[in-house]
Amino acid sequence: MGSTMPTRVDLDLFDAAKSIGAVASRSAAQQLSHWARIGRELEASPGLSMRDIHRVLAGEKEYDALGERDQAVVRASWDEQIAERVGQLNLANEFTQAGRSWTEADEHGALVSRNSEAQNPDVPKPVARSAASTPAD
Repeated sequence: MGSTMPTRVDLDLFDAAKSIGAVASRSAAQQLSHWARIGRELEASPGLSMRDIHRVLAGEKEYDALGERDQAVVRASWDEQIAERVGQLNLANEFTQAGRSWTEADEHGALVSRNSEAQNPDVPKPVARSAASTPAD
């Protein structure tokens, strides 16, 4: 076995490696290495067209035009991109700064309404106007 290098891995990926690795009598680290080797071989496979995959990811080619294996690589890339973008979202902060209220599910699945003014008293409150109070043109 070659030398090793410590690295950080997302917790959900580590948990999946730990769970699946136990079935295959591998540690989580061994399972991650196994997956990495499979990925490396898959990308180097003559059955894959990395150029076509990159073109789909760039929006220059149709996903349906790819073969089954190429589509699997594209979906894995999309999953990574989506997870990264979701991890960067802070909608509560954005809505609060914009003075907007929102509704979300709590940890039990019940709907909870959030009021931006209650969260951030410095945000100016919108003024409601009726048609009668609007100045004439």
